[in-house]
Amino acid sequence: MMKHFLKKSWSEEKFAVLVFLILSLLPVFISGYIIYILPQYMLYGTLAMSLGLLWGFTGILSFGQAGFFALGAYTMGLCMKYNGFGINPAYAGIILSAFMGAGLATIIGYFLFSAGVRDAYFVIVTLALSIIVEQIAVSQSDITGGWNGFFIDRMSLTLGSGREISLFNDVPMYYFVLPLVAFVYFLLRKLITSKFGKVLIGIRENEDRAISLGFNTSLYKTAAFAISGAVATWAGALYGTHAGFVAPSLGGVSFSTEVVVWTALGGRTSLLGVFLGGVMVASLSNYLSAITPRFWQLVLGILFVTTIIYFKGGVAGALTQFTLFNRKTPLKSIQEVRAEQAMRVD
Repeated sequence: MMKHFLKKSWSEEKFAVLVFLILSLLPVFISGYIIYILPQYMLYGTLAMSLGLLWGFTGILSFGQAGFFALGAYTMGLCMKYNGFGINPAYAGIILSAFMGAGLATIIGYFLFSAGVRDAYFVIVTLALSIIVEQIAVSQSDITGGWNGFFIDRMSLTLGSGREISLFNDVPMYYFVLPLVAFVYFLLRKLITSKFGKVLIGIRENEDRAISLGFNTSLYKTAAFAISGAVATWAGALYGTHAGFVAPSLGGVSFSTEVVVWTALGGRTSLLGVFLGGVMVASLSNYLSAITPRFWQLVLGILFVTTIIYFKGGVAGALTQFTLFNRKTPLKSIQEVRAEQAMRVD
């Protein structure tokens, strides 16, 4: 009875509203380091959502999301450093980073998908992208600071008439990041439930069939990659001004792998799952590295393998088994239904 009630009452959207409501109340009850670090983890969760859109709903695994994230952080840093746009440099950094991510992903995606590059070959190319971003950041030390990176100022909000609201303190920064992250979640959620999203799911389920039905799958995959790149660089720009620092390791292989782990553990077919996966695994990594600096990666690796073996759908899949999400959650059986719906799109 209770199981049926929960299935009927809880959709992923409702659960997401509850999660963001809880997050919005946290600064009222707690303070200190948690309020400082949570915006970074929420931006990690946003980065994981960018991969979730690509991997979970389009069937394309990318190891290049960290490269886009680092690109966004460097873009924000350089905008804040040189301030030559005649507007609030942080605004310029946020807007420019999103356009750069979308533009770069569009160029790469167009050539790769038009050439029929798939599966492991796409993974290798995107992994190379992260390595290239890291190496450029190292080699252009006059601009990027080389291996040492460089510091980035905390941004302020310009409200016109010369008025500014400083986000230097943690609570204002928290309440600046949280609604933006929630907006991105609901925007992506709206996207994947639209006709466009159904076609992406159809491509993931059976690309050859989608092609035979007349869909230009390379165009759809390029669009998904562009949106994913824009979200990742946008999150990176906010991360840069929040963390106050950017270094080449942000785009390295290690961080690229972490993003994949967050997404897999969270449940790549649920946007809320991958968001929470990013937040929780980053929190757990921080905690484990403090209590066991030598073995925290081993513990995390065991957790990852165990989750993949017993809960292939990650945390979201496990929650589904315990009835927290109802049929609106795009889990396996529902995905199959949506794939069939996508094939019927005119």
